[in-house]
Amino acid sequence: MRLYETGFLISPTLSEEEAEAIILQMAEVVSQKNGKMIKQEKWGKRRMAYPIKKAGDAYYVFFHYEGGPEIPQELGRRFRQMDTILRYLTLNKETQANVRKKKKAEKRSKVKEPAAEEETAESLSAKGQSPAPAEKKREEE
Repeated sequence: MRLYETGFLISPTLSEEEAEAIILQMAEVVSQKNGKMIKQEKWGKRRMAYPIKKAGDAYYVFFHYEGGPEIPQELGRRFRQMDTILRYLTLNKETQANVRKKKKAEKRSKVKEPAAEEETAESLSAKGQSPAPAEKKREEE
């Protein structure tokens, strides 16, 4: 199961009740596809950075959920069928554990790289060979 975040903009021409009905329909898709809704964020009606379909405002809604790849596909299919959805975007979120592992791996590789360069210069000088000109400059500095 992966973590996803889907954000979508609902047309401002709808009433609050109609917008709420659309949000409920979309939330049901997650539960129908055996997903787990983690959080719903309803930002309400806000001004957009630029007009979309001649609308300057929109209802902003964000879903944070966990499930398989069929959930964002179904949400996207339904969003495309509705004229009242101005825009939508689904992101595949990484868990905190994965982000931490990546950072540790990057730090380890950065620490090992300078040590490996020193070893090659030392091994060449021990064998009686002269290191490359770039390595000589580093040793002199």
